[in-house]
Amino acid sequence: MKKEEFPLKETIKNAAEKFLEATKEKSVVIVSHFDTDGISSAAIMIKALKKMDKKFSVKILKRLEKDFIYQLEKDKPVIFLDLASGMLDSIKDAGIKEVFIIDHHEIIQEVPENVTIVNPMLYGKENISGSGLTYLFCKEINPENSAFAKLAVLGMIGDLMESHIDKLNNGILEEGEIKRKRGLLFYPSTRPINKVLEYNSQPYIPGITGDSLGVIELLRSASIEPVNGKYKSIIELTDEEMKKIVTAIMLRNPSTKNKEIVGDIFLLKFFNKLEDARELSAMINACSRLDEPEVALQFCMEIPNARKKAEAIHVKYKQHLISGLDFVRRSVENADKISGKGFLIINARDSIKDTVIGTIASILSNSSIYEEGTMITTMAYYENKIKVSARNVGRKGRNVREVLNSIVEEIGGDVGGHEFAAGCMISQEKEKDFIEALKKSCEIELVKI
Repeated sequence: MKKEEFPLKETIKNAAEKFLEATKEKSVVIVSHFDTDGISSAAIMIKALKKMDKKFSVKILKRLEKDFIYQLEKDKPVIFLDLASGMLDSIKDAGIKEVFIIDHHEIIQEVPENVTIVNPMLYGKENISGSGLTYLFCKEINPENSAFAKLAVLGMIGDLMESHIDKLNNGILEEGEIKRKRGLLFYPSTRPINKVLEYNSQPYIPGITGDSLGVIELLRSASIEPVNGKYKSIIELTDEEMKKIVTAIMLRNPSTKNKEIVGDIFLLKFFNKLEDARELSAMINACSRLDEPEVALQFCMEIPNARKKAEAIHVKYKQHLISGLDFVRRSVENADKISGKGFLIINARDSIKDTVIGTIASILSNSSIYEEGTMITTMAYYENKIKVSARNVGRKGRNVREVLNSIVEEIGGDVGGHEFAAGCMISQEKEKDFIEALKKSCEIELVKI
C-alpha cells in the first residue's frame, strides 16, 4: 500500500465525523458536477442520506461559477462533489459556515478554515475518481453503504480510470461484485459487433466509426460473418475471432496500438441484468451532456422508466458525437482547425454543442491519429462565452491546466481540471486573443524542448 493512502484514509474518516456532526439537525445541500463521475457521486450521496433519513436538496452543474456560490444559503451545510477544488477563494468569500468538498481535481488555492476537503491531490497524485472518494466517504459514515460500490465503478470508468486501477479502486471493484473479462475495448460488449463498431467513437477509427459499409468490409476481411442475419456480441467472440478483428483494424490503421483496442471489460448487474459498465457510464454521461441530468440521476437510482429515456438520449448523443467528429474531419483545410508541431486547435464555434466538445477532445486524444504529447484543444460557443477543452495525447507532454491557467490569468475566465485533461470558460470577445496566446504558448514550449 502506498504511503499517501494513509493520510487520505485518515482525512476521509475525519471528514465523515465532521459531516455527521454538522448535519445533525440541518438539511444538506448537495452540489455535484454533471458528468458521469459527478452524477454517480451525487447518486451515492443521495442513497447514503436517504438511509440516514436526512433532508437534502441537489444541484447538478455544468460548471461551478462564483455567482452560484454566493447565492447558496449561508447556514446550511454544503457538500460539493467532483468539483470546487479550483474555486476555494470564492467559497471563502461567500461566507458559508460549513463546506465539505469531495473532489480529485487540482488545488491551486489555499484551503479556507470553513472548508473540510477530501482530495488525493493533497497527498500525491493517486488515481481515484470523485465517485470513488464519495463512496469511501459514505462507507465511513455507514459500512452498509458498501452496497453502492457499483455506482463508484461507473464514475471511475466515466473518468477513464479503468486502465490504471490502483489498490483503493480495486477494493471498490470487489465490493461492487464486478466481473472482468478480457476483450475488445468497444462498447457495449453485449451488443452485436457490427453496430458497436459503427457507433463507437472511443477509440475513434477513421473509415469505421460512423461508416456501416466500412464496418461490414472490415468484418468480412476478418472472416467474421453474421449467423442467421445477426453478428455475435463482443463477449461472445472466440479468442481467434477477436485476434482477427484486431489484426484487421491494425492493418487499416497501422498507428493503432493493441492496448488501445484490447483490454479489460467490466460487467455489473444493473436493472437486474448483466451490463457493460462502459455503456452504462456513457448513458449517464449522455443524459447530462444533453441537459437531462435528472434522467441520469434517476437512471443511477435504477428507477424503471428512466432506462428507456436514457437509452433514447444516448442514441441522440452518439449522433452528436459522430456529427462532431465529421466536422473535425471536414475542417482539415479550414480555418477552424489550426495545427503546429505538438498542438492542434479546433474552433467549432456553434457547430458542436459545448457539452459535447470536451468528449470530442478526449476521443481525438485517445485515438491513434496524433503523436503522443500533442496538446489537443477544442472550442465551442456557450451563450456569450466559449467552452474550451484541452487534452494531451497519451497523457504525456505539457501540463495543459497550467497552460490554460497562464492564458486565463491574462485574458480572464475560469479554469479547472487535471494535468493532462483540463478546460476553461472565456468570453467570446476574447476568442482571437485566446487562440493567439495558446499558439504562442505552444510554440514557446517547442523552442524550450
